[in-house]
Amino acid sequence: MSNVFGINELKWVIHSLASKIRKPDFLTYFKKISLVSVENNTVVYGVVSSFYKDNLTKKYYNDFKEATLLFFPTCEAIDIVVDDNIESGVNQAVMNCSAELKEVGSKKKKEEVYGVEVVDGINSRLINDRYRLDNFIVGPSTQLAHAACEAVGRRPGASYNPLYIYGNVGLGKTHLLQGTANTIKDRHKDLKVVYTTADRFLTDYVGSIKNRSIDKLRDKYRAIDVLVIDDVQFLAGKDQTQQELYNIFNILYEAGKQIILSGDRPPKELTNLEPRLTSRFEWGITVDVGEPDFETRLAILQTKAQSREFIIGQDVAEFIAEHVTTNVREIEGILNQVIAEYDLRGIPPTKENVAIRLSKLSVKSLTRTLEQVATKTLRSANCSYEDLIQAVSEHFGIEIKNLIWEDRRKENMIPRQVAMYLLKTRLDYTYERIGNIFSGRNHTAIMYSCKKLEQVMKKDQQVVYEMSIIRNKLGI
Repeated sequence: MSNVFGINELKWVIHSLASKIRKPDFLTYFKKISLVSVENNTVVYGVVSSFYKDNLTKKYYNDFKEATLLFFPTCEAIDIVVDDNIESGVNQAVMNCSAELKEVGSKKKKEEVYGVEVVDGINSRLINDRYRLDNFIVGPSTQLAHAACEAVGRRPGASYNPLYIYGNVGLGKTHLLQGTANTIKDRHKDLKVVYTTADRFLTDYVGSIKNRSIDKLRDKYRAIDVLVIDDVQFLAGKDQTQQELYNIFNILYEAGKQIILSGDRPPKELTNLEPRLTSRFEWGITVDVGEPDFETRLAILQTKAQSREFIIGQDVAEFIAEHVTTNVREIEGILNQVIAEYDLRGIPPTKENVAIRLSKLSVKSLTRTLEQVATKTLRSANCSYEDLIQAVSEHFGIEIKNLIWEDRRKENMIPRQVAMYLLKTRLDYTYERIGNIFSGRNHTAIMYSCKKLEQVMKKDQQVVYEMSIIRNKLGI
């Protein structure tokens, strides 16, 4: 890990935390933080004493991990340790970040940190206004979930109640939950909407036990109209809290109030939760959020870059979408890295430096990816698209104009798709560039042709054989 890599990422992590944590606490606990190591999918931070370690771990672990994932997207865990070298600067450290980020913290109002009090005694976490259903990029794996959220937004308490959304980390569940909450707030301004997490619900419940005010807590929840709870799987093992959620669920459901929940698994697989509670999760509609396909990942990346007013080349965007495949959070994380590198060092994104950045983040198969970048760069230098078009034309015995221009005769379809496919997979041309070569077709048409040929090759080995002859002739 280079010095620039470590210190820049650490600054961005701390910067993102400044907007989430109450200013006095931020200035107290995040005054001096070091980045000790990034390995085995664990990011280790250092602090000056066990006092800071204990407080950060107990109070801000989840916030710290969430901020870390934005810039270290493959991180599975964070660890906070006492760093004896922090004063000497042996490890990468952000010194006096309170001064550096004072302006950021001062702009955040108290209610933006804690959320807002919806009814007397019930706080909702701040529902982020940037999470909207209309800016959620819908793909094949999210169509049903998005449609269900839109239906609930139009008619809360009537369409699907409860609405339960499940899926792995970083696929957009929180966006859908908060987007639905924002839709309800916009369309039904008289309804009281509370958005919280399972952890926060647990904290509220424990507080009511300490104050001997369980009945008051239930009465307060009766007054809300929409309850949104994120990550219900974290209630596993909290039997009393589950019992209370069961009671509140029944109160709201019987009153026709909307309930929206999310988890990392379908209700039947939440075996550590009470069966009678999970069975209620299934009373309405259960929808899953799956991993985005290439086209969706590309659209997400381009949309997020546009919202940040950052220009990213089509070839680089396609490269990222091709190799960052696990979830949306990873895509956003690498985009943050690219923007930070440009802002802090003036280095524009290229496939080569993005591949290096991905390797530092331990993205799978990056050794192969780096080799592919180098190999494809060499191929592009030794073979032009004109050479490839000429070779395909000669091999199949058709005129170049019939290959390039719109000609729907069946005998020209496969040769045209072969040319497009080789330009994409062997010379690493973007779909947009290939479209320009083939009489201005749009990138969607090129993408479809390449996928169509892949399907043909699975069934017809003759096409694979013909293609290998052309590749050998061109040396690609």
